[in-house]
Amino acid sequence: MANVHARIEKGHYATTIRSASHEIIADEPLDQMGGDTGFSPSELLGASLAACTAITLRMYADRKGWPLEAVEVDIHFERDAETKSSTIIRNIQLFGPLDEEQKSRLLQIADKCPMHQTLTQPITIQSHLI
Repeated sequence: MANVHARIEKGHYATTIRSASHEIIADEPLDQMGGDTGFSPSELLGASLAACTAITLRMYADRKGWPLEAVEVDIHFERDAETKSSTIIRNIQLFGPLDEEQKSRLLQIADKCPMHQTLTQPITIQSHLI
């Protein structure tokens, strides 16, 4: 299971995020009074889906011995505050001499990546003060 720790101090709004072995910075863009020193929270969500999609497709193609040379995933994430809904558009580009059947199967497999599954199912968030 993924465990991360985030810490923000008085600066606007740089936040250090740590896992057991890595560290990144999240921040808000300048137009949101941040310092733009790292990914925004929305970009981090998109990055999780993009990375998971690419990794899942690479793993599947490798298991099948398919000639997938590279995968590029572009995520566009929009929130509509009025309707309280979100839309994620995921564009996937496959590189290599794949046939149409392989491409079609890889598109199906993209929907099976763990982050896609998480984002398309009900999510429960439990918050506790410690």
